[in-house]
Amino acid sequence: MFRRISQFCKQLFETNKVAPVLEESIQEDGLRLDIISRDGHSVSRRQISENALKVLYRLNKSGYKAYLVGGGVRDILLGLEPKDFDVVTNATPEDIKRLFRNCRLVGRRFRLAHIVFGRDVIEVATFRGHHSESDDKVSKSNAEGRLLRDNVYGGIDEDAERRDFTINALYYDINDYSIRSYGGGINDLNARTIKLIGDPETRYREDPVRMLRAVRFATKLDMQIDAVTADPIKALAPLLSDIPAARMYEEVLKLFFAGKAEANYQMMLRFGLFTPLFPQVGELIEESPKGHTAKMLQAVMRNTDIRVSEDKSVTPAFFFAAILWYPIKQRADDIAIESGLTHYDAHVAAMGDVLEQQCRTISLPRRFSTPARDIWQLQLRLERSQGTRAFKLLEHPKFRAAYDLLLLRGEAEAGNTAKIAEWWKAFVEADETDRSDIAKSIKGSNTRNRNAPQRKRRRKPVAKAKPEAE
Repeated sequence: MFRRISQFCKQLFETNKVAPVLEESIQEDGLRLDIISRDGHSVSRRQISENALKVLYRLNKSGYKAYLVGGGVRDILLGLEPKDFDVVTNATPEDIKRLFRNCRLVGRRFRLAHIVFGRDVIEVATFRGHHSESDDKVSKSNAEGRLLRDNVYGGIDEDAERRDFTINALYYDINDYSIRSYGGGINDLNARTIKLIGDPETRYREDPVRMLRAVRFATKLDMQIDAVTADPIKALAPLLSDIPAARMYEEVLKLFFAGKAEANYQMMLRFGLFTPLFPQVGELIEESPKGHTAKMLQAVMRNTDIRVSEDKSVTPAFFFAAILWYPIKQRADDIAIESGLTHYDAHVAAMGDVLEQQCRTISLPRRFSTPARDIWQLQLRLERSQGTRAFKLLEHPKFRAAYDLLLLRGEAEAGNTAKIAEWWKAFVEADETDRSDIAKSIKGSNTRNRNAPQRKRRRKPVAKAKPEAE
């Protein structure tokens, strides 16, 4: 027992130590390569998923080079538990498909092989190579330098040069259990520094999402972005508006639903990366940095992190409903003035307009946009349904989400909205008997939100009297 405790303590204290280098070489036209022997690092096969090992061993036994690469190696070296394991090999996607019956090939821009083990998917990529202008069927970029197609294959050295950050250019060799570190990646890992491989401006133009990845890695791993790597980000941030909206949705989930939403939000604001993703929200924040929208965003990010830390569910429907509330409110006011529609009808029209514009940058699936609409519509009912009508509203499937948004609005707006939020909080938290007393204490004349535009009643035309018969 004492021996086990001793081994555990030894592993705990040595996890983040700088690994000794067995061999070091400078390649003539490439990155610096450090090879770390098995006894010089903390990565063990016990820390790698069984399915990832199956893929590595089968590729290796079939005569191919196979490496665990990127985040899986990086996180183990940092003492973290990897979320997934990626494999890289010199086998082509077609070769991989022939080896694994449970393989499916995906992607057009990057051709990848997914080896499926139930819910576990091991992603296998072929070594990337350098581009040539000879064939746009395998590689192609647009006028801004963004890669549209990238199916050029090469060797491991070229593959390392094509990776984004040095801390991800780490390859665990299943053949001899060594680690190949390119570009000083192992040193940057221990220095807790994020450095881009190659010229930063060129690499960001190739794939603007790398700017978001730099932010995400910095907050997730508690690291600093190298000055040279950070310098071009603010100027190149508008390039994110050209990224496909479906891909940006996946990036938003990684940024804001992993427990680092507030830190990512603040860093994105600093680098100018938030507005290209949420242009309508960003415009309101720029107009009033300390206004309702800015306060709402801060509260949403903080509450999302709290829910993640408490292992509670978080849903994109509520997240987007909260973030887009003030653009909808502003648009509804504009529509009401321009068209003369009632407040409710203008609100419904605004929801469609704001969602349509937002989906140009971030594609929100219908399974989340529809509940978001319910949450927005319920805001009007919550403002007007105090008193006995509140009991019926409690039964609505989206009441809790709408109620949570109202509380955030009360925190951001204060004034009458805060009073309405306080009434609903007292009503929701009370027992059945007290709820009846709270509901009866509110008169119908006091249930309206005086800040909301009031609908004018139309006067019925007075019927003209018929002339008397002569």
